[in-house]
Amino acid sequence: MALRQAALLFLGFLLLPSHEATPNKGLVSLPIRLTVENELSNMTPESYSSSVLEGGVLLGALRRLQEAQLDFKFTVKEDPDFGVFLESVNGVAGDQHQHSYWEILSENSGEYTRLDVGIGCYTPKADEHIVLRFSTWGSNDKE
Repeated sequence: MALRQAALLFLGFLLLPSHEATPNKGLVSLPIRLTVENELSNMTPESYSSSVLEGGVLLGALRRLQEAQLDFKFTVKEDPDFGVFLESVNGVAGDQHQHSYWEILSENSGEYTRLDVGIGCYTPKADEHIVLRFSTWGSNDKE
């Protein structure tokens, strides 16, 4: 009986709202820059400004941008083993048969670095420049 009461008390404690679980309360918003590039067309790169909560992930900044800017849209696909993938940006989707995908880069003083994690895990820094580049991998020859 005492074990059951302890378990219920512990469960009740877990259900209590915590100070840290309150969204956005007391968190600092960090500005970031975002550029959308398409290597497969002659489209002019599109530039945007967004923000991410300190310690927050890039996915949150993209969602915030999509809510604020009517001309920015993106979709994601969730893989049960590998997490969230950027599927499309502004109506342009990657295609496995075309060997096309959205590459996610960080640009600093003209140097581009491919992110080693996806949008669901990457934590941008203040004033970071993120580049979403539509590109291809491997051979793209049609058979």
